[in-house]
Amino acid sequence: MSVPVDPEIIHHLKKDRILVPILENFSPSFDSNPSDVFDELTRSIVSQQLSVKAAATIYSRFLSLFNNNNKLRNTLADFPEETLRSVGLSAQKAKYLKNVALHFDTNQLHHVNWKSWSDDDIINELIQIKGVGKWTIEMILMFSLNRPDVLPLDDLIIRNNIQRLYGVESKNKQLIKDLTTIAESWRPYRSYACLYLWAAKNSAFIP
Repeated sequence: MSVPVDPEIIHHLKKDRILVPILENFSPSFDSNPSDVFDELTRSIVSQQLSVKAAATIYSRFLSLFNNNNKLRNTLADFPEETLRSVGLSAQKAKYLKNVALHFDTNQLHHVNWKSWSDDDIINELIQIKGVGKWTIEMILMFSLNRPDVLPLDDLIIRNNIQRLYGVESKNKQLIKDLTTIAESWRPYRSYACLYLWAAKNSAFIP
């Protein structure tokens, strides 16, 4: 269910006066229902470098290969790559999907309680899967597991908007350090600050 950002969170973020105009002029919402990590990983891999429409079409074809989610989880690791490619997946994506399934099977992750894991533990676990990058995991933390304090600096929109909003001119490792320092005042709600920064993309509020 999509819900608005809690007013208490907005009040906290307004301690950063530079954010105030964005907080007062945008109203992002988020889905409060957590979703399955395995399902979201497979969806993310299928969708990489595709338009929204193309991704939805291919993902639907991908799911049609399986009767239900249990069959997807139980059989994907051994599923023929040729069959996966027949629904429009590249050879690389087919391999990445099988990597996800094999990692979940090998490490018995299908039924773990992700709520008991820290953000860092989840990142350290899933980053081991070839084809799964940190940005993908951060998106899952934010939108699948509803973690409130994620700062996805690998996201170009977030990184560029913070740079422009705060006039940061440093580069490389120093840039990441500077952006992380700026976001310290947003804790423990950095995910929500990012929702507003995404909402303000291409607006007059980002100089």
